[in-house]
Amino acid sequence: MSGGRGGHGGPDARDIVFVVFDGVKMLDVTGPAEVFADAHRFGARYRLGYVSPTGMPVRTSVGLRLPVDGAAESAPDPDTVIVAGGDVLAERPVAPDLVGAVRELAARSRRVVSICTGSFALAAAGLLDGRRATTHWQHASLLARTRPLVRVEPDALFVEDDGVFTSAGVSAGIDLALALLEQDHGPELTRTVARDLVMFMQRPGGQSQFSATLERRPPRTPSLRTVVDLVAARPDLDHSAPALAARVGVSPRQLTRMFATELQSTPARFVEQVRLDHARALLADGHGVAQVATRSGFGSAETMRRTFVNRLGLSPSQYRARFGTTRRGAEPRRTP
Repeated sequence: MSGGRGGHGGPDARDIVFVVFDGVKMLDVTGPAEVFADAHRFGARYRLGYVSPTGMPVRTSVGLRLPVDGAAESAPDPDTVIVAGGDVLAERPVAPDLVGAVRELAARSRRVVSICTGSFALAAAGLLDGRRATTHWQHASLLARTRPLVRVEPDALFVEDDGVFTSAGVSAGIDLALALLEQDHGPELTRTVARDLVMFMQRPGGQSQFSATLERRPPRTPSLRTVVDLVAARPDLDHSAPALAARVGVSPRQLTRMFATELQSTPARFVEQVRLDHARALLADGHGVAQVATRSGFGSAETMRRTFVNRLGLSPSQYRARFGTTRRGAEPRRTP
């Protein structure tokens, strides 16, 4: 296993082996690798290696050719196996040779890690059966649907379950690598590496802060569709269950049953989600918190703040600072 790509660790170094394949997402490899390489520079003893199912170089998602050290069976017993992600893992069945490589290395390692859709490879290898796991928010429902034995946690940035670690997309792989570094060497070195990489040591919030706005299919029931369209168009109106039911001539109990049957939600939960999505869009466009609270139907900035913290793990102001438009910053300064 080559030490040149991650530093010469010596005989007592921890071997970190990355499993790569054609179509692998480049950042899923280089992001976590930089954490361990940086840690090595600051005194930790890591040795990085890269293997592919065939032992041949692979073509990454950005078209670059990535050399490897060989096939999985040629790698020394690794301390940590990291299976990188790639869109191909969620778009089609995981290749048998990749499944075999993951199983072979996992059987010889202390811990197993997946980055982003690498979780699909772990699941195909049976390593997530009966375990909690996560993946990129766009693919969490697919993982849950196709792998019912996996307890998918769609909002988590990363999850550990009995030595098996899974993470969300791209940058969450760096978050997980920092967590693994802290597990190995404690918070002081981890803080040094995080500062050097200009990263949060522990990023606030979960995946919900990054996910797309509410996606829903139009309800089949005309009266429920009317209610849904009204809430989406005017989230600032009174949308209590009695008020919504009265608008379409049904009882609140009947309306609640319709929501549960077709949308797997309650009227209150649905309205809150629509208001949250509306507020996120306005905040991202740079609008003020108080104005957004009114236009989104929260009534007060404090009510909106509690909803954001409970659902996203960060306040409206923090959300706007993180995801707000960059247009203002790009505008040239005007001289008086």
